Amino acid sequence: MNLVRSACLAVALVLSSGAAATAQDLDRGMEALEAGDYAAALEVWRPLAEVGNEQAQFFIAIMYFGGLGVLQDYVETVKWCRLAAEQGFAECQGALGELYENGHGVPQDNVKAHMWYNIAGANGASKRNEDRDEIAKEMTAADISQAQAMARECMSSGYVDCGW
Repeated sequence: MNLVRSACLAVALVLSSGAAATAQDLDRGMEALEAGDYAAALEVWRPLAEVGNEQAQFFIAIMYFGGLGVLQDYVETVKWCRLAAEQGFAECQGALGELYENGHGVPQDNVKAHMWYNIAGANGASKRNEDRDEIAKEMTAADISQAQAMARECMSSGYVDCGW
């Protein structure tokens, strides 16, 4: 469950960014999640996510991915990850690669998985470069070229033209 493990990485970002109140709310939601109080975590994060906080969107995606206090729903996972990915949030960009690679909530697509891993790696999620290189072993040169072109287009468009 790479998405859940990725949350630990994101916590460091949460504690070092954003307004103090937002960081405190995000931290409070994480404490609730870790204590198994999923309803409290969702209660803290949902309002933040709905106004565009990419970290809260990521945490909600994790909850849907793992069925933590909500019904497991990969389509909802994709929805929340996409919102954060559109803001350049590397953890969700990498998670989208994972979702496309495994066909969770989206049709399985190695080209899009490679694209998202590549974007996430370029945005600082260096482990995703390894994921990109691993999936490339299963792809043709033409597929890799297409994925690279899609990644360039997605990034140059400000994450608007990403083959959604």
